[in-house]
Parts: sequence; structure tokens; C-alpha cells
Amino acid sequence: MVKVNLKKQINFMAQSKYAFIISLICVALSIFGIYYKGLEKGIDFVGGVLVEIQSTEKIDMAKMRDKVGALNLGETNLQSIGASGTQMLIHVVVDTSDKAEQDAVISQIKTTLGSDVEYQRIEVVGPKVGAELLQKSIWAAVLALVAIAVYIWFRFEWQFAFACLIALAHDLLVTVGLFAWTGLDFNMTVVAGLLSMAGYVTNDKVVNFDRIRENLKLYHKMPTDELLNKSLNDTLSRTLLTSVTTMLMLVILIFLGGETLYGFSICLLFGIVIGTYSSLYLAVPMLRFFDLRAVATKTEDLGPYAETAKYEMEAKKMPLGHYSKCSGRCSR
Repeated sequence: MVKVNLKKQINFMAQSKYAFIISLICVALSIFGIYYKGLEKGIDFVGGVLVEIQSTEKIDMAKMRDKVGALNLGETNLQSIGASGTQMLIHVVVDTSDKAEQDAVISQIKTTLGSDVEYQRIEVVGPKVGAELLQKSIWAAVLALVAIAVYIWFRFEWQFAFACLIALAHDLLVTVGLFAWTGLDFNMTVVAGLLSMAGYVTNDKVVNFDRIRENLKLYHKMPTDELLNKSLNDTLSRTLLTSVTTMLMLVILIFLGGETLYGFSICLLFGIVIGTYSSLYLAVPMLRFFDLRAVATKTEDLGPYAETAKYEMEAKKMPLGHYSKCSGRCSR
């Protein structure tokens, strides 16, 4: 009888050279889009008045643009939301923090639209507040990257921190590039999605790094590429299961979460896809350029922690039935 190997090993290292080229192209396109096309900043960052309306009938966007445009309120953006075509967002950029002028803009819009529509929400943000929020968002993203790099440096070694930081910067840039090219609103909820995505994909990379460090101690003579491939294949099922279950929830949020959570859900969904890809084809393959054997030697000399790590690895290799038979009475 022919034995079939049900657990096919994927050669991530061989495929990573093509992944590097694809990632470079994606990063270049993202930077080009952000620099030349720009981000469609939401009311959180540019300030102004945001009015969300609901109509009983499908809204004629051309007629609505003519109506609102006739008010001469300045820079105005109208956007249809929802699948039914009965909802719409009106964003008017108001370059003032004067409440009277902001109220006057809202009053003109309400007078023009009349009582045929229902006002779901009305938000007002001053230009100064918007600029401060944008600055704080940039600082939050930078500090998050630094904090993640420092954590991994102490948790593992600087080689792992460097690989994770490069992969994470790739994930964030490509995700922001998506918003630049699609013209989706870039607001505070999207920033929250970016930071959440950074934490999620970092956890995925840490799991891979942990398995690599364990295998470095177990397989002293195994070639580096083979060891990295084995480590990724060992954790592949866990990576795919956690990513897919999270993505299913985000797909539901995209369709049922409403306009408020739409940008957040798109950001997190796309970010998890890119982050999973970078964990498999960027972060780990980059480690082949470092002397991982020196890292393994260093981690074996950790004093009292080395003995604990040794027993932990032995326990992981032991069949589960061993524990049930021992019932906690087995000694090391």
C-alpha cells in the first residue's frame, strides 16, 4: 500500500524571493498613492460639518449635489452610503471654530433639504482640533512601532525585532495605501483599526518566532532554510485558523456594522490578510540573513530559565495520553 503524506510541507523560503519583489512593488505603489494622490481625510482630521441623512426613497445624487452646491458653502463632499441608496453623507469643510458660523451651515443644509429626510447624525469638528488629532495619530502609530520593536528585542533578540519591524512597517504602509487608492475616508476609526491590526499581526509573528527559537534548540544540525520552513509549517494551521475566524467576523461588520465601523472593518480585514502574508513570506524569511545559530547558543545560556525551557520543550513532544495516565503524579 502506498502511504500518502497528508501534511504537505510548503517551501516558504523558496517562494519568498517572489514575495519580496511583490512587496516592494506594493510598498512603492502605496507611497506613490499617499504622496501624489493623497488620503481622503475624514472630518476628524480636516474639521467641518458632517450630516448623515436617511430618505424614504432612493436619493438622486446629481440633484442632491446641485441643491447643496447652490448654497455655496465651500468645499463640499457628498457620499452615498448603504446598499439601498437611501442614505447619504454630506461633509462641508468649515475653516472656522466659530459655533455661530457652524450652526449657520447646518441650518442652511436643513432648510434646503427640508423635512423629506431624516437626520441620522450631525457632527462638528473645528480645524484646529482636526489638525491636533492628525498629529497625535501619527505619533501614536510611531510609538506603537517602537514599543513593539522594543518588546520583541527583549523577548527574543534584535534580529527578530528588526525582521518584525520591517514586516510591520510594510503591513501599515500597504494598508494605508489601500485607502489612498480607493478614496475611502481616513479618520480616527481607521487609525484605531491600524493600531489594532499592528497588535494582531505582531502576535502572529511572535508565535512563529517562538517556534523558530524552540526548533533552533532541538535541531542543531538542520540547515537554516529547512528549519525556518519547518517552523512555519508547524504553526501554519494555527495561523490560518485564527486569521480566517477573525476575518469572518470582520466581513459581517462590514455589511452590518454601519458607516461608523466601515473604515475600521475594512482596515482590519485587509491588514490581517497582509499581516498574515508578511508573517509567512517576509518576517521569517528575513531571518535567514542572520546568524541564528549564535542566537540559539545565547538563548541556551539563560541561567535558571534554560532548565525550565528544556522541560517545556520535552513536554510539548510528549503525547497527550502520557498526562492522562500520570494524572499529575509523574515526575520529571
